[in-house]
Amino acid sequence: MSKNKHELDKNFEPENGSMAHDMEEMKQLGKQMDMLRTNEELKEDKKQPDPVQYKKQDKE
Repeated sequence: MSKNKHELDKNFEPENGSMAHDMEEMKQLGKQMDMLRTNEELKEDKKQPDPVQYKKQDKE
């Protein structure tokens, strides 16, 4: 057992190998993703969008 309650045991294997436990949860996650706001919508609300993780110049 791990010391921290938020850590998983190193030998832990999920039952189905996915993040969603069942089809209903998968459908709910899909609905949440459909409702996510775009970076432009976040900027309009004066909120910080996700930072850029990849730049074209880094590729070269």
